[in-house]
Amino acid sequence: MAIVQDTFNSAPAKGYPGMVANGETSNRISRTVEDAAGLAFGKAAFRGAGDHGVTGTPAVGGFMGVVIADHGIPVLPGGVAADIMPQYSSAGLLIKGAIYVTAGEAVTDGAAVYVTPAGAFVDTVGANIPLPGFVFDETVGNGEIVRIAAR
Repeated sequence: MAIVQDTFNSAPAKGYPGMVANGETSNRISRTVEDAAGLAFGKAAFRGAGDHGVTGTPAVGGFMGVVIADHGIPVLPGGVAADIMPQYSSAGLLIKGAIYVTAGEAVTDGAAVYVTPAGAFVDTVGANIPLPGFVFDETVGNGEIVRIAAR
């Protein structure tokens, strides 16, 4: 006899950091992770020191893309935390299209996306670094999953 699921969450998760949001046209590149701690899924990546390298350290004019979740990365000795692209791995970066990230403050649909020096996604200018072409695709509160898109 087959077992059939008959109970469902009334509010399923809409996504997770680094999840490509849909099948619309997107552009993706890959770069080598330079940071010893790696780069977390759904974080902004910036031009690194070496050729083809990226880092999580925000830099004006250095935005390279948002780290795409990759659940096929191998487990490495030394215990790299889950949902992180390890140092020296090739990270997929979304530079055009829609992807989920975690809001670093309450954000508004249609507002331009900025990254704080700490790496949080916000819609306030201040000393924050703009992500060219990216806008928030919905209005959410601080700490919630939000879709950002560059079209």
